[in-house]
Amino acid sequence: MITGQTLRDAILSGANNIANQRTRVDELNVFPVPDGDTGTNMSMTIGAARAELENLPDSCTVAEASKTAASAMLRGARGNSGVITSLLFRGFSKALKDKTTADAADLAAALKMGVEAAYKAVMKPTEGTILTVSRLAAERAAECTGMDIPEMWENTLAAGQAALDDTPNLLPVLKKAGVVDAGGQGIMVIFEGMQQVFAGKGIVAGAEVAAKPKVSSEAAGKGVFADDLMKVEDIKNGYCTQFLLHKEENASVERLRAFLESNGDSVVVIEDDDVANCHVHTSDPGMMLSEAIKYGYLTNFKIENMHEQFLARQKQAKGLEKQAEAEEKKDSEFVYAAVDPERKYGFVAVAAGEGLKGVFTDLGVDAVVSGGQTMNPSTEDILAAIQSVPAKTVLVLPNNKNIIMASEQAQKLADRKVIVLPTRTIPQGMTAMLNFDPDTAPEENAVNMMAAADQVGTGLITYAARDSEFDGKPIKKGEIMALENGKIVATGTDIVKMTYRLARAMRKKDTQFITVISGCDVSDEEAEHTTDMVRAKCGGNIEVSHISGGQPVYYYMISVE
Repeated sequence: MITGQTLRDAILSGANNIANQRTRVDELNVFPVPDGDTGTNMSMTIGAARAELENLPDSCTVAEASKTAASAMLRGARGNSGVITSLLFRGFSKALKDKTTADAADLAAALKMGVEAAYKAVMKPTEGTILTVSRLAAERAAECTGMDIPEMWENTLAAGQAALDDTPNLLPVLKKAGVVDAGGQGIMVIFEGMQQVFAGKGIVAGAEVAAKPKVSSEAAGKGVFADDLMKVEDIKNGYCTQFLLHKEENASVERLRAFLESNGDSVVVIEDDDVANCHVHTSDPGMMLSEAIKYGYLTNFKIENMHEQFLARQKQAKGLEKQAEAEEKKDSEFVYAAVDPERKYGFVAVAAGEGLKGVFTDLGVDAVVSGGQTMNPSTEDILAAIQSVPAKTVLVLPNNKNIIMASEQAQKLADRKVIVLPTRTIPQGMTAMLNFDPDTAPEENAVNMMAAADQVGTGLITYAARDSEFDGKPIKKGEIMALENGKIVATGTDIVKMTYRLARAMRKKDTQFITVISGCDVSDEEAEHTTDMVRAKCGGNIEVSHISGGQPVYYYMISVE
């Protein structure tokens, strides 16, 4: 017997599991069109219920948990596989209506009702897909109603896995691509996440990953990356079209469904009392929407060009072959990665010192090239780093005026879009990253990030490498120098005093933050003492912090903003 809290947590666990593994499921997606988005669509569908489920109290009933999930998934369903997933969970809502708790027989009935609804909703049910996997899993569940729920669900998973393993024998395109069905794999991943909770092991942890990891080269030539599945011209209905219809009173959704079926394929339509979620592959999205609007008003539009998706995956397939070769050679710190068309952004930064490398990594930088003053990386080094980032657009932060030109040369040689932000110092690069907006277009991001970087003052405490002259006065080799935005402003012999005086001189009326970045030649104790002195001399309303950068050449870098 399970409570509403257990069912709520099980669905959340399933949502986390598919979110964590969506890339692996995407790679299997070859039917009905090899557009590589099944895992993403299923993840977004069940994920649409996350917020509402998390708001349910622990005292909720299984009826409340299942209804909440089903309603949110109906409205948030994406793609063929996502709509079918929402239908399977709608079966839970129907079977558990008015129930406080549920036993194995209730869950078996829920699976059965969900499968029946899914088969009815699909225009031409195809075996060897998510439908087959969920049906055979439900049939096994019906045979295990005398067991407790963890044991029953384990048996259900075993039957589902056996069905999944058999899908290539039922659908020739899967065997040709060397994969199992993507939707079937996705629903198994969700069910496995649910079993974690049923078995008392807790909710599967959600992966807090800033960026999607690169696709494994093991996927080269398989699944969505197989090069002989079809030609782009074989995709007759090239627009994946989906919308939410808010029904007028007495609207005939069956009539709309018939229209969609006669003018497209892969039609799936699900509805409740108020809305219908409609999915169709068509050559004319406008015609579909013009007809649908006769039955009510429309929201949640999603129109995707599957020709473009297919061609992007084919291009990525060629990149994966190159990635596999590079991984085998391993002749560079940065290994070539194929561009993932679903990953919009990536970052490369130049920095020296393990501490600074860690800072940029924490800020979301994918590849940090070792370099800086007196150790400028080559164009080849920067190019290798750029092409190790599997993003459509890679933003490069040189963080030194002498490295900007090499970065721009690498930009011209790269096989993906590159934008070089002319950051001249480490503090500028850090501030630029803090001002990145993932929802903004690349060019606009670059402008906004540099605008923020240009507001940062950079102070440097270093030593004279040779005898020279400053402001008519001699500077002896080894003497301490203070630089403000690249210009020498003072010399002396006391590092601590030079540092806090420089920070104080750079402070302005509107300064809010001062960051002291210590180098490799400064001990932790010395750095903390220096930071305390900066805080004492510049404090008040200014927040002063310390980062152990580990950089060579500079005892301290000072960021003032």
